[in-house]
Amino acid sequence: MPMDGFTLSFMARELNEKLAGGRVDKVNQPERDALTLLIRSGGGNHRLLLSANANQARAQLTGQNYETPAEPPMFCMLLRKHLVGARVAEITQPGLERLVRIELDVTDDFGQPGHRTLVLEAMGRRSNLILLDGENRVIDCMRRVDAEMSAARQVLPGLFYEPPASTGRLPFLEETEEGLAEKLAQVNPEIQLDRFLLDAYFGISPLMARELSFRACGETDGRLCNLDEAGRSRFQDAFFAFANCVKENRFTPIVLKREGVPFEFSALPVHQYGLAAETETFESFSALLDSFYEAKERQERVRQRGADLIRTATTARDRVRRKLALQEKDYAATQERDALRLSGDLITANLYRMERGESKLVCQNYYDEDLAEVTIPLDPLLTPQQNAAKYYKRYTKAKTAEKYLREQMSLARRDLAYLESILQEIQQAETEQDFLDIRGEMSDAGFIRKQGKKVLQRPSKPREFKTSGGFRVLVGRNNRQNDKLTLKDADYRDLWFHVQKLHGSHVILCTAGQEPGDQDITEAAMLAAYYSQGKDSGNVPVDCTQVKNVKKPAGARPGMVIYTTFRTVNVTPEEALVKQLQTEKRA
Repeated sequence: MPMDGFTLSFMARELNEKLAGGRVDKVNQPERDALTLLIRSGGGNHRLLLSANANQARAQLTGQNYETPAEPPMFCMLLRKHLVGARVAEITQPGLERLVRIELDVTDDFGQPGHRTLVLEAMGRRSNLILLDGENRVIDCMRRVDAEMSAARQVLPGLFYEPPASTGRLPFLEETEEGLAEKLAQVNPEIQLDRFLLDAYFGISPLMARELSFRACGETDGRLCNLDEAGRSRFQDAFFAFANCVKENRFTPIVLKREGVPFEFSALPVHQYGLAAETETFESFSALLDSFYEAKERQERVRQRGADLIRTATTARDRVRRKLALQEKDYAATQERDALRLSGDLITANLYRMERGESKLVCQNYYDEDLAEVTIPLDPLLTPQQNAAKYYKRYTKAKTAEKYLREQMSLARRDLAYLESILQEIQQAETEQDFLDIRGEMSDAGFIRKQGKKVLQRPSKPREFKTSGGFRVLVGRNNRQNDKLTLKDADYRDLWFHVQKLHGSHVILCTAGQEPGDQDITEAAMLAAYYSQGKDSGNVPVDCTQVKNVKKPAGARPGMVIYTTFRTVNVTPEEALVKQLQTEKRA
C-alpha cells in the first residue's frame, strides 16, 4: 500500500528523533529511484532510505545493506558534493502532505555556512527527490519535470521550488465537531462513509476511512442514511479519537497478514478484517517497513531488471525444447534402419524374378522363422538393382544420423538444463550485480549478443552465513560463481551441498578440517534447499559430499558438475532460519 499522509507524519517524527543533529557520512544511490544516507547520530550509524519508487515511495531507517553500483549516477555524485559532512537540522512533514523535508546545515568549499533541503515527494507515479539551496531554488532532482510533462508545475534546476498543488480538501486534523456535524448534514445521505471521508478530508487513507466506517456501523461500506443518532455519535467519536492519536503521536506500527503474507500496514489497530487477518506489531515504523517491503522490493527488482533476462532465457529455452523435440522425432525414425537394410537384402535376393517398372515386391522374409510374406515398395522408374541400392543408402544415412542426433540431443539437453538453471538464478537475484553477472554469463554462453562497450563491474561475493556451531557457509549466486566457489575457492575437505535432481546453488560448509555437528550439516542443507527450485517444498532431499568428490565434466556448462560418495539429508526450507543464519543483511 502507498505511504499515506498520516502514516508519513508518524514516520517523520520518528526520523527526526533519531537523526536530528546527526552528520551525513555517505550518500549512495543503489536504485534508479532510491537513495541511502549514512548518518552518524547519537553515537551510532543510521542508514536513511529515501525511495521515490512509484509503488513504494517512503522515508525510513533501514537495516539492509544495499548494493551500490560501480558507477554512481550523476544525481548521487551531486548529492555527495553538497551533503557529505552536512548536519541534519530537522526532519519535518508540512501539514499532512505526502512530503518529507530534510533540512541540512552545510559548509561550502570556502568554509562558509549554508543550507540545503532534501525533499521527498511520496506521491505515487509523481514521486520525486529534490535538492534545494538556501533560497529554495532547485539545484537538481531525481526526475526533472518540464513544461511538456506538466504545464502546471515544473521541477527543473534553477527554478524556485513550489510544492504540489493542494487538493482543496480540509486536513482532517483541522476539523471541528461543528464542522463535521455540518458536513454530515449537507452531504447526500446515500453516500458511503468511507467515500465521504475521502472526498471531504485530506490525509486519511482508504484503509483508515474503511476502519472508521466499520467502527461506526460495523461495516466498511456502511452508508450515512443507515446511521441513527447513536451511530452518528459513534462515527464522530471514532473520527476525533483517530485525529487525537495523530496529534498526540500515539501509534502502534502493525502489519496485517493473510496466511502469513503481509498485505497492509497501519499506524493504528485495524479491526475491519476480524479473524480473516493476522496482526504483527513492530517497535518502530522503520522496522515495519523493512519487513513489509523486503520481499516486495525483491520481487519488483526481479520483475523490472530481470524481465528482459527472463524473456531472453525463456525464448532460448523454448527454442531448444522445439529443437530437441524435432531431434527426438528424427532419432526415432533412425531406429527403423534395420527394416531398410532388410528391404535391400530381400530385393537383392529376388532380383531374378523382378523387372523394371514394378511398384512393389511381394516375397517371403527369409530372416523370419515362419517365412512371412512381406510387401516392399519400389520406385518404378528405377531398376531392381537401383532400388536395392536406394534402400542400402537410406540405411547407411540413418545409421550415420543416429550417432549425430545422439550427440546433438545430448548438447540440447545440456543447454536446456543450463537455461532452466539460469531462470532459477534470476528468480533468486537480489542485487544489481547479480543481474549483471547473469547477463554476462548468458553472453559468454552465446544466448545474449555481446555489447560493444564493456560495462565496469566489481566481482560479486557469494552469500555468507554462519551455522549455530560457528561454521562458515558460502552460497553461490550464479553458475559461474558456483564453479569458482566449488572448484577453486573451497578446501578439498569442505562439505559440498546441492539439492537433489533440481536446479539450485552450490553450498559450501567451510570446515577447516574440523568435524561439523549434525545441526551444522542440517542448516547447510537447508540453505541449499532454500536457494533452489525446492524453496517452497517440504522434505527436500539435499546431497552432501566432500569437495574433493565433486568434478566438472569436460565441455560442461557453468555450474554443471558430477559427484560421488554422497549422503542425502532431507530438510524443509525455513525463511526465518535463513535470516537468522545470515552474517550480513540481504542487499
